Amino acid sequence: MTRSIQDVARLAGVSSRTLRHYDQIGLLPPSGTGTGGLRHYDDAAVRRLQRILLLRDLGLPLTDIGRVLDEQADEARALRRHLDQLRAEQDRLTRRIASVERTVTAIEKGEQLMAEDMLDGFDHTQHEEEVTERWGGDAYAKSDAWWRGLGAEKQKEWQARTKELADAWGEAARRGVDPTSDEAQALAARHAAWLGGIPGTPGSDRGRPTKEYVVGLAEMYVADPRFAKNYGGAEGATFVRDALVVYAQCEL
Repeated sequence: MTRSIQDVARLAGVSSRTLRHYDQIGLLPPSGTGTGGLRHYDDAAVRRLQRILLLRDLGLPLTDIGRVLDEQADEARALRRHLDQLRAEQDRLTRRIASVERTVTAIEKGEQLMAEDMLDGFDHTQHEEEVTERWGGDAYAKSDAWWRGLGAEKQKEWQARTKELADAWGEAARRGVDPTSDEAQALAARHAAWLGGIPGTPGSDRGRPTKEYVVGLAEMYVADPRFAKNYGGAEGATFVRDALVVYAQCEL
């Protein structure tokens, strides 16, 4: 059984243009073509699209997705790995929802709540597997050891610095600042310095992240809603990406 490109696009929640682009770059060729060159997709192609979308949700660039698919020849094993990731994410969200509900209830009733209860489900290690997959186990191990070694107080300071930077990006985006302007490039320099201060970041040994890392991360800010929301959504993330790409090309 095959489906038309329109049917597959509708079911996957993507545009036909996206599917044609995937075909053009060799990521998802159609199973065949019909009258007028209309693309058709069989079950194997739909399964491949499912894996593409799962990997895209992890923030992987399309070029990396193609490499991962080629390396993961065992389709069932690869999908089971994705299933484990989704279940872990589901469990984390369930814990986070319960944590927030407990906090709201405690506030409304004037009760005391332990920090362990309020912060359940907010573990930074949730990104361990995707960091390892994108940049290697050593990168995650170094950053994780650094983070745990900071201690609670320093972690709060780092989180405050991170929020301050994200807020500055969002405010500049709302004002329509040009990504190539001095203001935007100053923010990009702050962002690069922030990244370079994290052990395990490519280039952190010299205090300056690599151009490839910054550009790849900037693209992920737009592609992954989890990151985009830190900058006010897709529009803000696009502004951050454009400014970082300019900075990386000129300064890194």
